[in-house]
Amino acid sequence: MKKILLIMMIICLMPAAAVFAQEKVTVSHALALHGDIKYGPDFKHFDYVNPRAPKGGTVKLAGIGSFDSLNPFILKGVSASGVGLLFDTLTEQSADEPFSEYGLLAETIELPKDRSWVAYNLRKEARWHDGTSITADDVVFTFNTLKEKGAPFYRYYYQDVVKAERLSKHKVRFVFKDGLNPELPLIMGQLPVISKKYYSEHPFDKTSLEPPVGSGPYRVVDVKPGRSITYQRDPNYWGRNVPVMAGRYNFDIIRYEYYRDETVVVEAFKAGEYDFRSENVAKIWATAYKGSNFDNGYIIAEELSDENPTGMQAWVFNTRRPIFQDSRVRFALAHLFDFEWTNRTLFYGQYSRIASYFENSELAAKGLPSPKELKLLEPYRNKLPREVFTAVYNPPAPEKAGNLRPNIRKALELLREAGWQLEGGKLVNNRGEQFAFEFLIFQPATERIAIPYKKNLELIGIDMTIRTVDTSQYVNRLDNYDFDMTSVWWRQSLSPGNEQRDFWSSEAADRPGTRNLAGIKDPVVDALINEIITAPDRQSLVAACRALDRVLLWGHYVVPNWYSRKYRIAYWNKFSKPNIKPKYALGFFDTWWVDPDKDKALAGKQ
Repeated sequence: MKKILLIMMIICLMPAAAVFAQEKVTVSHALALHGDIKYGPDFKHFDYVNPRAPKGGTVKLAGIGSFDSLNPFILKGVSASGVGLLFDTLTEQSADEPFSEYGLLAETIELPKDRSWVAYNLRKEARWHDGTSITADDVVFTFNTLKEKGAPFYRYYYQDVVKAERLSKHKVRFVFKDGLNPELPLIMGQLPVISKKYYSEHPFDKTSLEPPVGSGPYRVVDVKPGRSITYQRDPNYWGRNVPVMAGRYNFDIIRYEYYRDETVVVEAFKAGEYDFRSENVAKIWATAYKGSNFDNGYIIAEELSDENPTGMQAWVFNTRRPIFQDSRVRFALAHLFDFEWTNRTLFYGQYSRIASYFENSELAAKGLPSPKELKLLEPYRNKLPREVFTAVYNPPAPEKAGNLRPNIRKALELLREAGWQLEGGKLVNNRGEQFAFEFLIFQPATERIAIPYKKNLELIGIDMTIRTVDTSQYVNRLDNYDFDMTSVWWRQSLSPGNEQRDFWSSEAADRPGTRNLAGIKDPVVDALINEIITAPDRQSLVAACRALDRVLLWGHYVVPNWYSRKYRIAYWNKFSKPNIKPKYALGFFDTWWVDPDKDKALAGKQ
């Protein structure tokens, strides 16, 4: 007995690291959520880069609106484009695997079998731009600061992380509530580390245009408030020889010029005022990318495959507003959007209709629920629309483009059930109040699409006002849910997880600045989010995503929009790029380079 007590005393006196060391721990250069790691411990570079790409050249890009902050981590202000180039993360995600991460600031990663914690051993050569060492204290400070003072997103993303703790100068551990969230070790690898010293001397929760001390491949060298920002590649960047950085971030100078009016941005590009453009307006793509500079090969316009999940792009109803709290009302209004007419008339037939919150991926609901999905959904059968179990969701659409009469009849039927009547050409409730709401936008290009929808709603007596505001006002109003309807794009990854809380959870609905713009407060949705987060394998993750997809779709929170399976890009012919395109990314920023011969040939053309 004395011997047992002595052993127990010794264990109690051992440092925490030693106790953890008794567990079966894997030490690796990388982590994968599900499946194997592609690149071994001795890999030199990713397959989709050119490790011998020349460094140099200037790249001019366009920003829209304005900016008033160089802090992208807080809710206040509008941060400058490209500011993420200043901050390194613990790991770097490969762009040719669904979800694998390799060490950047971290040289190795320690993970126990139960995934109840993760430890990162930092590279001793990692440095801030001021030459000081990046330490575990910086990582702990970053985690605590983002969770306490950062944008609401971080509180949800790190909700299941109990604490971050310093084990030594270059080792940090994150402890989790349990091992049921297999994504957490990779989530913590995405942590953008900030300087404890710098933010101990500067307020973190205030907007500022003073360039912060970072550790990334670029530094800020010029700021013209609201007009332009210029980044310069750091030739002494500490991580230039780390395998995940080989062949990447090749431009010497990256400068963003801001334009107030989006209508002039394309013409500015064609005039040579900036170098690269990703086009998301179908009409512009079909009609504007023409002229002698294209014919002569000075400007290249091309389409590249996009294999990322599209997610849900839609017009979202703010269910915090009384008029949108009845799902029948929301479903009725979805009947008045004629996608086929819009696609043919306004989009030149370039798009497909979105029919899933996980569109363009295996995570999208297909057919009727599978046995795995039913196992998740059955406990809530009495709380869900019967269609979740019995019908395949298809966005409401007229049988023939331009013929809305059947849709109008269906919409009016749903609205009557919800207490609205068409009287004297106006849709009114039992108090005689007309159904009226505001569609909030910030891009003038959206207006031409919203106007036909507005006219369709007028056919059933609904008064929809379209209001266009500047970027700052738009962001502020969305952060505070001060809108009736707006346009939104919930982007998804191949491995959804904690971010789903920020998108759909009941808790997020009441916190300013989350992505739960719809205001969803549904315990079934909360439960399915938890199933996604705790999915033990890929099959379980797919089933949970598909089950959540069905519940969201039949909740009629949005009018689904459209998507394309291609990147549409145009650029002045001064660049070269690797032979292999990363499967899950475009690669422009971090794998292309300015070709000196092409750049010289363009002299005087821009």
